[in-house]
Amino acid sequence: MIVVMGAAGATGGATLRSLAALGVPARALSRDPARLAAALDGPVLARAEPFAADAADPASLRTAFRGARQVFLTMANGPEQVRYELNAVEAAVDCGVGHVVKVSAPAAEPDSPVAVSRGHHLVEERLRASGLAVTVLRPYAFMQKLLLLAPGVAAAGVLPGAMDGARCNYVDVRDVGDAAAALLTRPEPLGGVHPLTGGRAYSHPELAELLSGLLGRPVRHVDLGPAGLYAQLTERAGMPDWLAAHVVEIQRLAVARPEAPDDTQVRLTGRPPRTLESFLRENLGHFRRTGPFIED
Repeated sequence: MIVVMGAAGATGGATLRSLAALGVPARALSRDPARLAAALDGPVLARAEPFAADAADPASLRTAFRGARQVFLTMANGPEQVRYELNAVEAAVDCGVGHVVKVSAPAAEPDSPVAVSRGHHLVEERLRASGLAVTVLRPYAFMQKLLLLAPGVAAAGVLPGAMDGARCNYVDVRDVGDAAAALLTRPEPLGGVHPLTGGRAYSHPELAELLSGLLGRPVRHVDLGPAGLYAQLTERAGMPDWLAAHVVEIQRLAVARPEAPDDTQVRLTGRPPRTLESFLRENLGHFRRTGPFIED
């Protein structure tokens, strides 16, 4: 039995869909089974066993992990993420799970400039000390997160950022799901740490140019600097402080550590990663204006 945590979230849901496409059943965990049922389509639910469990409640995790051979560990970023993931690790050890596939982040190091990555490092270290077989995926920035910037593009033709012209390597969350499913269906655990990237890294000016071509109207990049981007995200976009800080840190990481494509997706799944252009084409409606266009 494969247990998929965070099944109602983006990464867990993508992994369930990839497993279902392979004809592989899984136990799908969520605090809210009703939300899970709404998030997944019929063919996926036909292969999935919805299961109510809360990562804040270790007893519920132990119940959910009983009989499981593998656990896919992914949790939404947030202030309690490390505690919740450590609860999952302890439950996996207690229940005799053999293999954990964990979604981590780039620069998962004790002195990482990204707070979320420092948290991932703590969880990775506990997993390595647990005696379990462990495989770690480290995806770069999700293409889906670009939709958070869509309102500014739609309303004013502005793409804000704080990357100083550095390139960011975006990965589609569906590729993460495909890679996770490939790892979970191997005869034996692969182990190791595996970065996941798209096929090309983009600077924000290049991203603005790409959007301009797809939308048929100008989109300009405005570099606000770290403090300016943080203020934009909290004051105008209404993001929680911790999430806005995370977005800024991820952009600054691209400045501090230049990003380049990696071939892990091809090695794990046998096909290249989805392209940023195809993702934007699929989601172009989010970036289209619905009222008068104002250039400022």
